[in-house]
Amino acid sequence: MVKVYPSASRQVVDLGWLRSRPSFSFGQYFDPDNTAFSVMRVCNHDEISGGRGFGPHPHSDMEVVTIVLSGQIKHEDNLGNAVVTPAGGVQRMTAGTGIVHAEYNASETEELSLLQLWFMPRERGLAPSFESKHYDPDKLTNALLPVVSSEGSEQVAMIHQDMTIYLSRLEPGKRLGFKQAPGRSAYLYVMEGQLLVNGTGLAEGDTARITDTPALELEASGPSFLMLIDLP
Repeated sequence: MVKVYPSASRQVVDLGWLRSRPSFSFGQYFDPDNTAFSVMRVCNHDEISGGRGFGPHPHSDMEVVTIVLSGQIKHEDNLGNAVVTPAGGVQRMTAGTGIVHAEYNASETEELSLLQLWFMPRERGLAPSFESKHYDPDKLTNALLPVVSSEGSEQVAMIHQDMTIYLSRLEPGKRLGFKQAPGRSAYLYVMEGQLLVNGTGLAEGDTARITDTPALELEASGPSFLMLIDLP
């Protein structure tokens, strides 16, 4: 089943320095029927003004992924990490037994655009850790490029959960196939363009939660930028 959540159904948060579009309950927005999908808890599309960000705050027992779409983000934590990640980069933070971190727009003038994603880990009480990885943007064209997975690699961040995050830029008329094992789910976010998913149309800003669908066919109606997450 492909259940589409139109862009207009997502919440809009505007604090002046932060413009955010959460897909699940987050902060002051709470919907008891929209708190999670599989192990996924947060999918926020954030735009952050120059020189602004989130000051030091704690987390525990959560896998936090940040995908930088434009601009650059600076991460600092109590483990001693101080890393700037530009567009084309992915951060993965394992909060585990507890971590205090801060995230800022590394530029005073350029806007920062990112996806912030939270997932439940496969087990509680992991040792806190952080990494920043960079993928090759050219490899996104008409392909599903893994940028986060349970195994990780030189250009793929490693996450403590049985899942994979893919990014893709599809040219008009191009198609991609994706197969899933029985019992698994998928989350799809169309960041740019328009897409057909097994014949169901998704416009820019739409998301879909996909269950009991072993094979997906993705076809771009125009130039499209998408994220697909394979979930347990």
